[in-house]
Amino acid sequence: MAGESPFTPHNQYISDKPQRHQSYRGRLHRGIILLLLITAGFCLYTVQLANLQLIQGAINWDRAENNRLRLVPIPAKRGEIFDRHNQRLTRSRLARSVYIWPREQSPQQWQEIATQLGPILDITPQEIINLIENKGYNSHLFVLIKQDITPGMFIALAERSEYFKGVEVRGESQRYYPHNHLASHILGYIGAASLQELKANPQYPMGMLTGKMGIERIANSSLEGVWGNRLIEVNSRGEEIQELGIQQPQPGQPLQLTLDLELQKTAETALGDRSGAVVVLDVKTGAILAMVSHPSFNPNIFSGPMTAQQWQQLQSGENPMLNRAVQGYPSGSTFKIVTAIAGIESGKFSPNSTVPTAGAITIGGVSFHEHSNSGYGTIGFRKALAVSSNTFFYQVGMAAGPHQISKWGKELGIGGSINLDLLGLDGANHGQIPTPEEKQAWYGEPWYVGDTVTMAIGQGLVLATPLELAVMTSTVANGGYRVQPHLLASQTNTDETKPIKTSISAGSLNVVRQGLIDTVKEGTARILNDGSIPLTGGKTGTVEIPGHPNNSMYVAFGPADKPEIAIAVLVERGGYGSVSAAPIAKAVFQTYFNGRK
Repeated sequence: MAGESPFTPHNQYISDKPQRHQSYRGRLHRGIILLLLITAGFCLYTVQLANLQLIQGAINWDRAENNRLRLVPIPAKRGEIFDRHNQRLTRSRLARSVYIWPREQSPQQWQEIATQLGPILDITPQEIINLIENKGYNSHLFVLIKQDITPGMFIALAERSEYFKGVEVRGESQRYYPHNHLASHILGYIGAASLQELKANPQYPMGMLTGKMGIERIANSSLEGVWGNRLIEVNSRGEEIQELGIQQPQPGQPLQLTLDLELQKTAETALGDRSGAVVVLDVKTGAILAMVSHPSFNPNIFSGPMTAQQWQQLQSGENPMLNRAVQGYPSGSTFKIVTAIAGIESGKFSPNSTVPTAGAITIGGVSFHEHSNSGYGTIGFRKALAVSSNTFFYQVGMAAGPHQISKWGKELGIGGSINLDLLGLDGANHGQIPTPEEKQAWYGEPWYVGDTVTMAIGQGLVLATPLELAVMTSTVANGGYRVQPHLLASQTNTDETKPIKTSISAGSLNVVRQGLIDTVKEGTARILNDGSIPLTGGKTGTVEIPGHPNNSMYVAFGPADKPEIAIAVLVERGGYGSVSAAPIAKAVFQTYFNGRK
């Protein structure tokens, strides 16, 4: 130990130069790798910047502009509808609707908002999402979510507006029917354009309102107008900063109908809550002055939120959407007008012919009965119409035959001789007066003698619409011209509605017309001869419906000396024509004649 140097190095003091060199190299390598990573990052950033600026610059600029600029549609005011005396049948009122700007939120965010928005607007969240997806999340246009919201909905939205970015409430002009149910089958209703309508009309904005029924549908192209647009700039919160431009909407054109508001009101009031129909025509032009069908509906319910109860009522067994004025019914004794014309025009009878009547007659082994037990003796056409003798017309119908009855019925306006396409009403049908050949083709059954007998008094296979019965009555009243019913005032006295001269002789028309006047003077319609209105002509009808109460019918024209209007009335399950239907016609006549003073 004594010779050992105190500075002899121990193992821990051995030189670490190789280790320091190795550590230096490691740091160098890590520095190079870091430098390369930084360089690569800058390169990627530069490439992405170049891509955004040079390659996608135009696209991104467009996106930025679209987020900043919005095109807001301005609804056009729908053209108003007036009656023949320029009385308003439609109006406009202020309503609020909810719109969504799809680009404002992501699809996931809209899912969340829809969950909160749905209960407020009383629609399901999925309905909201479906409406957005139908237009597209990148759509440049607003999407209509809910029309005509209630005050409660409006307040709830206002209180939570900060949570509903991209949701807007706008005031709009909305269609309003001030008379509610009045003439609803004629006026129809409007609703949001369907997807098919939007595809067929690319110029339609989302939320476009179109006519769905009646005149609203028939004349939609002139009533709808052209919607305008506002180009606005918004900030990052979707708030409007300024208006950059505006394209003014073009309002729809006004439309005048042939309807007479006062006659329509009278007819609807007189019919009341009973199921049935009333038609009033101008006997010279065919202009429809009134057309009533009950049960009816309120077209206002289609302009706003429809309740479950309202929807159920529309789907009820009473079928309030059905226009009974253009549906076929057994016409009963009102059809005896046709049988009288057919009997004379067939050559089997003259206007002065007489036929013996009885309490019943037997044809083919079957007894067919009269109204009275003893009949009315031997009578002519005028008396037979006035007392509505069944046995008289049984014999006339048998002699004339079904082909003649069918021929002259169509000549008078029943069974396909009216141009329903021109009228344009929804669900309108023709009546029918089948021949033996048509019965075989339609029903696969032969013609029986009883078919002719029942046809002669408007029962059996015969069907006529109230509109056709009004045309039939007009043809008799105006001297043999079959009018073309129409609703647009612009169609009156034009070539397309020009009355058609029938081949019915003056003698046939005169005896039938006098028979209808005698019906009011001394026959089954004496209720209209109380002096409260000028003398008119008419024919009652009591229609047997197996298993149900009889239908009540009445057709009329007036005044008797120079006819101006014709009326057809149907009251389902109304009983005798003189009891239920005739008083309705009397009320219409009273309003009409009072209006002429």
